[in-house]
Amino acid sequence: MKFTTFLKDGKARLAAVDGNDVIDLNAAQPQVPADMRAALVAGIDLAAAGKTAFASGAPRLKLDSLTLAPLVPEPGKIICLGLNYFDHAKEGGRDKPDYPWFFFRGASSLIAHKAVGRVPSVSTRFDYEAELAVVIGTRVPRHTRQATALRHVFGYACFNDMSVRDYQKKTPQWTIGKNFDDTGAFGPVLVTADELAPGATGLKIQGRLNGQVMQDANTSEMIFSVAETIELLADVLTLEPGDVIVMGTPAGVGQARTPPVWMKAGDVYEVEIEKVGLLSNPIANELLDEVL
Repeated sequence: MKFTTFLKDGKARLAAVDGNDVIDLNAAQPQVPADMRAALVAGIDLAAAGKTAFASGAPRLKLDSLTLAPLVPEPGKIICLGLNYFDHAKEGGRDKPDYPWFFFRGASSLIAHKAVGRVPSVSTRFDYEAELAVVIGTRVPRHTRQATALRHVFGYACFNDMSVRDYQKKTPQWTIGKNFDDTGAFGPVLVTADELAPGATGLKIQGRLNGQVMQDANTSEMIFSVAETIELLADVLTLEPGDVIVMGTPAGVGQARTPPVWMKAGDVYEVEIEKVGLLSNPIANELLDEVL
C-alpha cells in the first residue's frame, strides 16, 4: 500500500494511493485522522483503511493533479545519518565510521515533491543528497534489538537532504547547514514496509542533476542498516510513531567533485529509489522578505 499527503485549502490531508488514484482517507473514513503522524499515534491500521477506502467506491482524485505536502508534515523527530555509505565517507576523506554520525533536522526545513528547493542568499555551496527515509509506525521501546526493530517501521520514502556546505562546516556539528528552510525534500509517496525487502535492502538508489546521474548505488551498501540504526537509537531514546530516520547518502555529492558542483537556480534534482518512488524538486534562489 502507498500513501501520500496533499494540500487542500492549505491544510495537509493523508491519502491512500493506487497508481495515479488517490483517496482522502479522512473524507472517506472520518475515524482516520487527516495527518499521517496523528493516524499512526492513534494506532490506526492505515493499510487496512486504505484497502477499505478503495473497495468502498469513495471519490478518487488524481495524484498528478494534487499539490503535495511533505509526507509527515511535522514529525516528532527527524534523525539523519551522515557517512552511511562507505564510498561517500571515502570521497570525503574519512574512514568507515564505527558509529553513525547522527544529526537532527527540524520540520521547518521540509518541502514536498515538486516544491522548490531554495539556494540561500548567504551561500552558493548548495549540495544534493539522495537518501532513503524511514517512517516509524509504532513506538520503539528503549533497548529494542535488531531482531525486532523492523516490526516498528511503517514504511519508506525518498528524501533529498539538501545541504549548505559552508554552513555545515562552520561548527563541528552539522546541524546548522542541514536546517535551512526549503532544503529537506520528502515524498512523493510512502511505500509500506511489507511491500519491500526487510529494511528496504537491495534497492537501487539514484540521484540526477538536470537528468545527469550524479549518485548511483544500492541500499544494501549502507554501512548501518535500518535495523541496526533503530537498535543504536533505542539505546539512547524512544522512537515514536511518525518519527523519521533519514539513512544517509551515497557517493557522488557535489562538494566531493573536481571542480565542485553546486546546485543553482534553474536546476532540477531527482531522487529515485527502486520500488519506492521518484522525488523531484526544482531549484531557485531564496525569496527575501523585506526586513523592517
